[in-house]
Amino acid sequence: MAAIAEAARLPKANLHYYFGSKQALYRAVLARTLEDWLVPTHGITPKADPRVAIETYIRAKMALSAQRPHASRVFANELLHGAPVVKALLGTELRELVQGKAAVIQGWISAGRMAPVDPVHLFFTIWAATQTYADFGVQVSAVLGRAELGASDYARATEHVVSLILRGCGLLGDS
Repeated sequence: MAAIAEAARLPKANLHYYFGSKQALYRAVLARTLEDWLVPTHGITPKADPRVAIETYIRAKMALSAQRPHASRVFANELLHGAPVVKALLGTELRELVQGKAAVIQGWISAGRMAPVDPVHLFFTIWAATQTYADFGVQVSAVLGRAELGASDYARATEHVVSLILRGCGLLGDS
């Protein structure tokens, strides 16, 4: 806790007061990361324009990958270790949210507002595509010949991911 407090430039007593332990702080980091990733799904509503809603969600996820890559890596590490801290949350709250948003997307598909896709797997695809730039930034940087990803790299990647997913959903023309 002392090292964490020092890195955060906070008194150690503040960390203990608000979190009590490293485990509680870790849980809070995971919960905050997941919450930040899911807030942009609020735009996925039955009356929303599918292109705008999905594009907005992708752009928000890419921005979080650029702004907070360490948070994504901490979350990915939790999952790689079997999700001991967040497993219950994944199977309840996250599952319910994804099922609800998938139902909205299925409604758009049924109404002919977008191409048929598997709505749940669409979320997996978006998560994989957007979090790659944080979780595997070292690999992406190496392949691009960079020491690290910069703003222009994230901008290029964002446009690519948006275009690719929107095309796959039938929400962009062939141009």
